[in-house]
Amino acid sequence: MACRISELVVDAADAERLAVFWSEVLGHVEVGREDDGSIETGPPGTGFGGPRPTLVLSPTEDPRPRRLRLHLDVSPTDRDQDAEPARLLALGASHADVGQTGEESWHVLADPEGNEFCLVRAGRRPPRLRHGPGVRDGRRAGWGGTP
Repeated sequence: MACRISELVVDAADAERLAVFWSEVLGHVEVGREDDGSIETGPPGTGFGGPRPTLVLSPTEDPRPRRLRLHLDVSPTDRDQDAEPARLLALGASHADVGQTGEESWHVLADPEGNEFCLVRAGRRPPRLRHGPGVRDGRRAGWGGTP
């Protein structure tokens, strides 16, 4: 028997704002709320226990002590990768600099609270990077300006 990822939990200063952001990015809907203010989002028509993991935005007042050890990779489903950054930026994402060269086949972005994620081409996995210091000034070298 094996396990599968059923939900991803992200600490958030503003769970409501991140739930809206990630729902728009992933095409999710709200599937539940907890008394502690946590908001769970998932694919329409499914919820916890479905074939795809849900995302839980859990409110916290603790400041982010260091860079996250986990990040999400997302792939566009209804447009090509070159058109998707504009949509994500309009939703509140920002460019992130994690030490990339500008020659990569993916884009590194951050959600409204600075959590880094990669926009990759469907079916292509980026090589594992040794990430640098994280988000600097909201831009990545060679893409939208130089830091």
